[in-house]
Amino acid sequence: MELGVYSFGDVQRDPRTGALGSTAEAQRNLLEAIQLADQVGLDYFGIGEHHTREMPASAASVVLGAAAATTTNITLGSAVTVLSTDDPVRVFQQFATLDALSNGRAEITAGRGSSTESFPLFGHSLNDYDELYAEKLDLLLKLNESEEITWEGRFRPALDHALVVPRPERGKLPIWLATGGNPSSTVRAAMAGLPVSYAIIGGEAVRFAPLAALYRKAVEQVNLPGADTRISVASPGFIGDDAQTAKDFWWTHYHEAFRALGEIRGFPAPRRAGYDVEANGRGALFVGSPEEIAARIVDLHGVMGHDRHFFQMDLGQVPQKDFLHSIELLGTRVKPLVDAALAKPAAAPAAAV
Repeated sequence: MELGVYSFGDVQRDPRTGALGSTAEAQRNLLEAIQLADQVGLDYFGIGEHHTREMPASAASVVLGAAAATTTNITLGSAVTVLSTDDPVRVFQQFATLDALSNGRAEITAGRGSSTESFPLFGHSLNDYDELYAEKLDLLLKLNESEEITWEGRFRPALDHALVVPRPERGKLPIWLATGGNPSSTVRAAMAGLPVSYAIIGGEAVRFAPLAALYRKAVEQVNLPGADTRISVASPGFIGDDAQTAKDFWWTHYHEAFRALGEIRGFPAPRRAGYDVEANGRGALFVGSPEEIAARIVDLHGVMGHDRHFFQMDLGQVPQKDFLHSIELLGTRVKPLVDAALAKPAAAPAAAV
């Protein structure tokens, strides 16, 4: 089981005034977090594309390129690249370059994105939401197959025997398909021979077990040679030395993040009672002590059989020092417990309860 972290590059707040700080500092904080994640033995760090004042991680490949030069082992990826509003040629070139600089540690996770601010920013219409994604994913996958490509679509100028370089050291980049739980996206990943990444941000995490089963069934039916059939899970979460202290601390940041988002999208602020349900047991929020989080990861693995689990810890402007401590605990305390538990012969994933 691979463990890791993802971030949207949250801006820090001034502890005295509450005002948002520097977006430039947020990029430097991201780099510091990636370096620590590598040092404590974590497997993966992903940067999710956002274009807001609170979450300004708009150029993941640049930050990851800086991390490539200052880390050794950790896989560096997007989580996610909003492919619908980007140019697949540039995405491929940027991550192939990252792959070269990191000696083969780059990945792309392609998705529609849960936020829509990139559509007006780059001149795209939300009316083309699905069509943009399908066409651009098709182009990205074809680019990954060959350095010379002829292609034609609706939203981008055609390519006629175009040379697209550099090429990944391993021949191809690992490309994951991200979904928030859409069954059609699950099947699309299987039919394309792509690994699937589930964003589980609410409710019970085990409700995604039927999707994992659907993915494996579709993979078996399609039976594509050389298919990459891994499953990953992305969850909000935070780890502290003490379980209750961690839950109390992270609640204030979780509440603020979703209160602000609710004002934009028209849903009410979360309540503490609901948070407490989701931050315990089989809830979607992995908040607690290292021992509790390790046990919950192993439990979810028992029903989903996933290969990677990674966490958004800096939600709602968590102070950098607390973010870094949570990363440290994930690597030094949680990972050894998960590794030990899963070193035993694994049973087939159980049915979801």
